[in-house]
Amino acid sequence: MTQIDWKRKLSSRKLWAAVAGVVTGLAMVFGLDENTISTVAGAVVSMASVAVYILAESKVDAESVKSAAEGVEAVNGKG
Repeated sequence: MTQIDWKRKLSSRKLWAAVAGVVTGLAMVFGLDENTISTVAGAVVSMASVAVYILAESKVDAESVKSAAEGVEAVNGKG
């Protein structure tokens, strides 16, 4: 069984655009007014932006730590 790469999936702009589209569509189906629909869609997009930023920064930080550890190993003669 293959592992799902949740970080990659959750950082997908396509996923968040689809979520915003579904939420907007459901809001229209349930008869919410345009202001409410705009507010909800804006909230979804804002949350997605924050989530993608956090995931991207965590990946950058992890790579930085990995590079630093490799540098220390090389200096100590273990690399």
